[in-house]
Amino acid sequence: MRETPKKSICTLGRSAQLTTDVIRYALLGVVKLRLPAYEIADQMWSLLKVTTLPALLMAVPIGAEVSVQVGGLMNQVGANSLAGAASGLGVVGQGAPMAAGLLMSGAAASAIASDLGARAIREEIDAMRVMGVDPVERLVMPRFIAMIAIAPMLCIVIIAAGVAAGLVISARVNDVVPGSFWQSFGAFATPTDLAFSVLKSLLFAGIVVLIASLRGLEAKGGPKGVANAVNASVVLSVFCIFLTNLLVSQLQMMFFPARLA
Repeated sequence: MRETPKKSICTLGRSAQLTTDVIRYALLGVVKLRLPAYEIADQMWSLLKVTTLPALLMAVPIGAEVSVQVGGLMNQVGANSLAGAASGLGVVGQGAPMAAGLLMSGAAASAIASDLGARAIREEIDAMRVMGVDPVERLVMPRFIAMIAIAPMLCIVIIAAGVAAGLVISARVNDVVPGSFWQSFGAFATPTDLAFSVLKSLLFAGIVVLIASLRGLEAKGGPKGVANAVNASVVLSVFCIFLTNLLVSQLQMMFFPARLA
């Protein structure tokens, strides 16, 4: 039991070191125009393949659920015209960034952790270090930039699909006039909400890549070690995403309280 706090502090230290190295390599690559463009594009395509379709499949139920749950209550109080506001605040503010984060923590984190973990147990990581190649610069940094690049795309796709699903449900089930839906949506869903939604997705992307990369690089013990690294990366990513969402949402409410646009 006495070793647990020490191990936790060491893990936080390694995480901070990895974060510093990744950001440093990314900035140096931008300044010196030496970013591995082909590797970044390849990683973006690989990550988009495993997240885009699930993003659409998650967005539709999220938008529909918000409309169904809130629509019944609004019918009872005679406030059908505010259905768009509910979709705006629910999907844009919380549903889209959380769905994007959970997708990245599930599909993308497992892909990154399994790839790096397999390289680690095959001793490819050690071989790279022996040859003077930093695996953080060669393997982690391109994945970090690729995830940061696709995170806003996923968030926007989920917002568009979720709001569209909410509009269809509101118009077909709750007899809401589409014009009224968009009017209330535009009144309550401000550009600030969209900006914070994209900001959350960027933070979630960085968290997912760093956790998955650290778990993957430190994998050991054969295939079981890779499986443990994947499991740990997904669980830790989800926990950190929920915690980060709570903190960012609280800061948003403190400094940018909800108001009519």
